[in-house]
Amino acid sequence: MLSNGSFRPGVLRTLCAVSLCLIPYLTSAADSLQLSEYRGKVLVVDFWASWCVPCRRSFPWMNEMQQKFGDEGLVIIAVNLDNDASDAAEFLRAYPAQFKISYDQERELALEFEVEAMPSSFLIDRDGNIIERHLGFKTGQTDDYEAAIVSALRNKR
Repeated sequence: MLSNGSFRPGVLRTLCAVSLCLIPYLTSAADSLQLSEYRGKVLVVDFWASWCVPCRRSFPWMNEMQQKFGDEGLVIIAVNLDNDASDAAEFLRAYPAQFKISYDQERELALEFEVEAMPSSFLIDRDGNIIERHLGFKTGQTDDYEAAIVSALRNKR
């Protein structure tokens, strides 16, 4: 990523060849989530950690977005980066998620996405292209975040 926040040409434009990306589920490292299963859907992939204060605000908002737009093709996947899954579980007791939760203890996916802040979220269109990237979560910008989701959902290819 360039210092102005934009992507280097060709970097992260297509989500690690979408069909190749696997995300382990939080509940079991043996199970994994293949992002290619969601081709044709609009994805929000959100990287978070239990110690992340802005994540306490982003989770209720993501619940709202999943409920509001899930039937239109939105899938939210929150990828936890805690070293200890019990920390994530404790966070989820306080801030329950109504969307998919995954775990990336080895931070392999976080490296592919070049995660630099908590939370970091990526809006991915129906073709697997990253079309938006947000570092942090700012409640004053939720209308903009939602507008980007709506725009991606309306683009049916």
